[in-house]
Parts: sequence; structure tokens; C-alpha cells
Amino acid sequence: MGKNFCFLLTFCCAAAFAQDINLTKLYGTVPLEIIAPVEVDTVNADGTKMSAEDLLKLRLNIPSQTIFIKEYEADTTGFFQTETIEGKTSVQLFSFYVHADAYGGAKVEATSPGMLEIYVNDKLASSKKTTEESLSHAGDISTALNPYPGASRVVIKLLAKNKQEAALKIKITDEKTGSTRNLSVTESPERRMVLDDAIKGKRVSDISVSSKGNYILISYTDNQGERSYSSTELYYAKNGRRVWIDKNRQKQQLQWLPVSEQLCYVSKEDAKTSLVSIHPETLEETVIAHDIPDERITFSPDEKAFYYTRTSQPRAEKDGDVFRLQTLTDRSGGKPAHAFIYRYDLATGQTRQLTFGSHSTRLNDASRDGRFILFSISDEIITERPFSKRAMFRLNIETMQVDTLWKDEKYASGAVFSPDGKKILISGSADAFGGIGLDIEEGQIANLYDTQAFIMNLETKRIDPVTKKFNPNVQQGRWYDNELIYFKVEDEDRVRIYSYRLSDGKFTALPVQEDVVEQFDVARYAPVMTYYGVSISNSTRAYLVPLKSGLSARIADPYDAHLANLTLGEVKDWHFVNSEGAEIKGYYFLPPGFDANRQYPMIVNYYGGTSPIERRFESRYPMHVYAALGYVVYVLQPSGATGFGQKFSALHVNTWGIRSSDDIIEGTKKFIDAHPFVDRTKIGCIGASYGGFMTMYLQTRTDLFAAAVSHAGISSISSYWGEGYWGYSYSAAASAGSYPWNNRELYVEQSPLFHADKINTPILLVHGTVDTNVPPGESIQMYTALKILGKTAELIQVEGENHHILSYEKRLKWNESIFAWFERWLKDDASWWNDLYR
Repeated sequence: MGKNFCFLLTFCCAAAFAQDINLTKLYGTVPLEIIAPVEVDTVNADGTKMSAEDLLKLRLNIPSQTIFIKEYEADTTGFFQTETIEGKTSVQLFSFYVHADAYGGAKVEATSPGMLEIYVNDKLASSKKTTEESLSHAGDISTALNPYPGASRVVIKLLAKNKQEAALKIKITDEKTGSTRNLSVTESPERRMVLDDAIKGKRVSDISVSSKGNYILISYTDNQGERSYSSTELYYAKNGRRVWIDKNRQKQQLQWLPVSEQLCYVSKEDAKTSLVSIHPETLEETVIAHDIPDERITFSPDEKAFYYTRTSQPRAEKDGDVFRLQTLTDRSGGKPAHAFIYRYDLATGQTRQLTFGSHSTRLNDASRDGRFILFSISDEIITERPFSKRAMFRLNIETMQVDTLWKDEKYASGAVFSPDGKKILISGSADAFGGIGLDIEEGQIANLYDTQAFIMNLETKRIDPVTKKFNPNVQQGRWYDNELIYFKVEDEDRVRIYSYRLSDGKFTALPVQEDVVEQFDVARYAPVMTYYGVSISNSTRAYLVPLKSGLSARIADPYDAHLANLTLGEVKDWHFVNSEGAEIKGYYFLPPGFDANRQYPMIVNYYGGTSPIERRFESRYPMHVYAALGYVVYVLQPSGATGFGQKFSALHVNTWGIRSSDDIIEGTKKFIDAHPFVDRTKIGCIGASYGGFMTMYLQTRTDLFAAAVSHAGISSISSYWGEGYWGYSYSAAASAGSYPWNNRELYVEQSPLFHADKINTPILLVHGTVDTNVPPGESIQMYTALKILGKTAELIQVEGENHHILSYEKRLKWNESIFAWFERWLKDDASWWNDLYR
């Protein structure tokens, strides 16, 4: 039975005393008879007789809300006269949802002559194990609801032996006093989004297509909080058939063979490793290689062999408690192992070692005909930015002749062959190959994180910087044929797929259906593409694309049913032109049920550390959750972000917040002026990592914000530069050529710690205790300074967590701490914060 989202009763708690909601309408299931077991003996082993209480405790799965089709109206006394089966003991379930738009205690009280159990969010919360003869003597039970904003599903199980016991009264008590919190009760599962919606659930995690485009492999991850489960299905393009092919990664390295349309995986049994193929039509499995090396394999494109990399010896461990660092990149204290490339011939079982020496070698690609491989080596050059250099070689595996494609190149990274093996597609920064890819203003330094693509003719060694005038940031390149390449690119705050035709140098955007393409694959012998992605208001979905039409057909949407029950606010674009004349892109979230005649507190989110904040439904800070808490959320991409062209991304270099903070302050003021529904006295801001640095830095420049949150932020550029595992290498981009000894102005004056006395905004600092990227001392020293200065500051340390908070329970409390902080300062309600940290 389909139902609309209807309010049974809405109540606004505006008084200084707890208020009650007495339910007047209720939906239940059809009563089910409970048949007592055969009594082989009159008592059990404990000497106890069978009782109605034992019947109450019998397991009964809680169904979806669509099963609750029986509608009941309360009488004048507030009781629902439910149903029973004449002369039988029966059980009936009743379900409703309690919604709260702010933090605070509430409880459900159920009264009945019959026996009761109350379930909250599918977990047993309380039970009543006695019966009474009449309504006037009916007993009651109560249970507390989750105090966090959002919806709690309440299911009541009523066991009745007769009509007198089949009566029920329900009351909801709001225990939060003196607030304007709204409590409501509905029979519909539709609700606002909460944090668990961004964490839990099933999502697409990988996709690939067979060589002729007839079959697609789709992998999923089902996150259940503390645990997650993986599965992979085989999708048949011709008829839409689906077959589960793997669960929980039992088939290791499951992948398509490069020529034949068969799957293969690595099987480990009796301490031996085998390579097994799967025929997609019959699902028949065949062992194609026995006792192979236990390594991660890469197939030769001709399907005659596979390559793998093996280290010459295990990575050396620390030499006791006192040890020597081998390099700046080796914080473990152990000596790095050397890795070499091997080729395993599937016909003969012969293994050949292809590389050897004092350098580790990395396989980049193998040619389509199987004759050549590309491999690279790298050297650390700690005295020169960007602190490493690479060489690329083409090896003829038949003659073992080596062709040096480049050496001592500091800015080029990987390469892949064209189908005919005559060209290679190279990735690197614009400075590569003498700066032939640079497209910046005089005096600017290119942003090393703005990745470019180059094509080298292997006969002439001529290199063409194909993306020099192409603004998006290249993430992945894939040859389709000798004249066409597909690129996955960061295009402003989206990730799109573009085609590039070598004959005319033209880029064309494909009409993908998601804001952010996570991964794509192209069939080798057919015009077929697959991809999956995510958008700002939906989770991951997968698609099949016949390239002749270019139209995406959705083939997987595992989060769809979950999303259908979420009420999301509207998301709109909003851009402005800054004082330098540059357009700054952004977008904003409105709360569900938005009322333009009200004023809302607002939260501003940014990164500033060279990457844009992409339009993702799930993220470190899921903005639909903040909007569901009653905030307008403004997200902007300040100067220096990649994806907007080299000139724009170069604004990140050697500024450390100057230009980007101007954009954030200017953009926030202009947004407030343009949107009267924002309360300009209740503006918060939040950022992580470089965005955490931006949070600290912003508060030294403005009192615009009423509350601030810095997660894993940098307070002193020099201590981050020297102590963070990647501090000095990240600074090769952010602080190009600048060091504490030659640019004191940047390292001191741009560090928030040295201006802590200017901070007046209440600030929450959050940090994992084992953060190797931005060491926890960055937040500790800012906290110390602010406390000495008598400023309002709090520090939350997350034990055992690194730069990202991954543990489910810790992730919940980390986010709840942020929610509570904003509620304290932007809604003038400290109850949530006080309950978390008494």
C-alpha cells in the first residue's frame, strides 16, 4: 500500500517544560497467530514452565514500512483498539517515525494491558512482560530515543490473547526544554539525511569491460559501519542478465583477459598459486597456469604472458630502537628494497627477469604486439626541486635492446603505448621536457599538481604538449585507437570524460550522467565504454555507453532504494567575480523544507590546497547532512585550484592563503548580501588539511565568522614542512623554491601560529593522534597559543587515527563533535556539546 508523507501530529517545543505528543493515528501489520510449542515436559531444564513471555520473545523480523497497511484511529481516551484472532494468541506490529530537527532527549511511552516490546531503529529497547485485565489497569513501558537530529523508527510488538489485551496507547515526550526544536511523527520512512547515510550502504566500487564489449564486471562495497563486504557481478550487455561472480574477494585479482572474452583470477591452495579462467557464458573454470609466482600480475596485451614485480629482498626493518634514516622519504628507518620486472610465459611456464641493478624499476606498459615494455627508474635528488628525477626506457623483450626515451626528467611521470606502438601518451606537469607545456603568466610558477598530457613520436622523439591550452586537470588517459584518446579529467568541480582526436587536436566532452566520474573503461575491439560515478545529490551509479550514440544506459544503482527515503535540500550554483576580475565558482545547499522568508545560519566550506571540492554526495563533510541540520552550506573553489587552467592553478604557488583567503572572505560577504535568508551574524567555516590551515589563517584576517572548525590543519608552515612525511615534497608545489632560510616572510608571516593573538572566533581544532601527513603538533601548538591568550578554543584528538578518520565509531563522534560545535555557536545551544564533553 503506497502512502504519502503525512504528518500524524506535529508539535513545536517552545515552552520551558517537556511537552507530549499523543498519537491519534497508527499503522500496523495484520495480526499473526502465535502457536505454542508442544510441551514434551511441563517444565524445562531450569524447572520453568512455558509462559506467554516466552512467546513474546520469539524472533520476528521487522518488515519494511509498506507491510504496515492496517490503519487505526485513537479513541477519546487515546487508546487504539487493535485486532486479535478470536480464541488465539496473536502478535501484531506497529510502526512510526519520530523526527527531530535539533539535538535533545525524547522518549516513547507505550501503554497496554497486553505484553509489549519496543524496538528503536530495529533494536530491542524495552519490554513489558505482564498482562492486565482492563484498560484502567494497563501497564506501560518507555524507552529513550536517539538524541541526535534525524529520524528514529519505532516498532512496537503487541502480544494479545484476547480483545481486552489488544489495546495500545502511545505517547512521545520531548525532554528538551526551553528550545524551539520541532518534533514530528510520521508513518512514512521519508526523512532527512543523517551521517550514517553517507557512510553505510552499498555502492559501486569498480567497473571494467571485456575486450569485445559483451560483458561488464561491476564490483560493490557494502559498508555496514565497523565492517564492509565486497561483491562482484557479471553483467551481460546483450540481455541485461546478472550473475554474482565473487563475494568478499575470494577470487583474488579478478580481471578480464586482454584478448579473449574470459575472466581470470588468482587461486591459492596448498601453498601454491594458480591462474584460473572463467568462461562468462558457462561460468566454467579452467586452470591455465599452475604454481605461478605469488605476486600482483599484469597481462601482456597479446595474452601470451604476464608481468610482475618482485623485490630483491624484503624491506629492511628498523635496526632496534636506535636507527638511521636512509632517505627523507623513509620514515620507517628501514632500507628500501629494490624491485625488478619479471615476465612469465604462459605457454612454457618460463620466467625471465627483465631488469636488474641498484635502481628499482617500474613497469609502465606493454605494447599491443607483446614485443616491447616501457619501464622507468627514479632517483632522489634532495637538493633540487621537486626532489626526484626519472628516466623512461623502451625494452625490446626479444632482443633485450633498450631505447632511452628520456632521462634526468624531473616533471614527467608515467607513459603508455598507442595501439600500434609508434607513440606513447605521457603524463606530467607543465614544466616537463623544458616547459613545453607551460601556459602561465610571466612571473608565475606552474602548479605541479596540475597534470598535463604529452604525446611522443617514438621514431622522431618529438613531443607534443596536447593539453597545453586545455584547462581541465588530467587524471587518466586511455588510447581507443591510434587516432583517439579518452581522458578522465578534473573539469572545475566536476570529473568528466573527454575524447581527444590526434588529427585535429580537438577535445570533446562526453555527455556523462554523473558530476564526478570515478572510473571508466573502454573495450579494445568494440565501440563500448563503461563508467561509474557519483553526483552531488546521489550516490554511485554505473553505466554502459555504446560510443556510436554516446548515450549512457544505467546498469547499476545500488543506493537507489536507500536514497528514495531521503528528503534532500536543493543545491544551486553561485559564482562571483573577485576583486582581481577572476570568476570564482561555487555552489550552495539549502535545508530541506527551505523557507525563503526565514533566516538560516550558514557554514562555508573550502579546501584551498590546490584541488577543488568535487560535487560528491558522500565526502569527508557530507554537506546534505549539514543542510539537514538546518544550515545553508556555501562551497567555493578559491584561486589556486586545479581544473580551471594553468594560470588559475598557479595562483596557489608561494601564496599560502593570501589569494585564497581573499576569495573566501569576499565570496562569503557577497553571498550574504545576495541571499537575505542567511543570518550574517551566524556564519561558520570548516576545512581540512590545507583547508584546516585556511580555517586558522582566515581567523587571523577577519571576524566574519561566529564559529570555525579546523581538521588536521597546519598552524606553522615550517614545522609542517620539516616534520610532515610529505611536507617538504608538497611544498615543492605550494612553496616552489621557498624555504625557511630564504623566505622568512612566507614561512612566518603566513603561518597562523604567529598571528594567534588576532584570532577572536571560537575555534575547534580536530586531529588524529598518528597523522603522518600533517602532524598532530600543528593543532596542539595552536591550541596552546590560544589558551595562553585566553581565547575560546577546543582541541579534539582522535586516538589512533591518521589524516583521515576511518574507524566507524570514531568517525561518528568526530562528526558529532563538529555538529555540536556549530550548534553551540551558530544556534546558541550548547546542550549537544555539553553532553559529549561534560
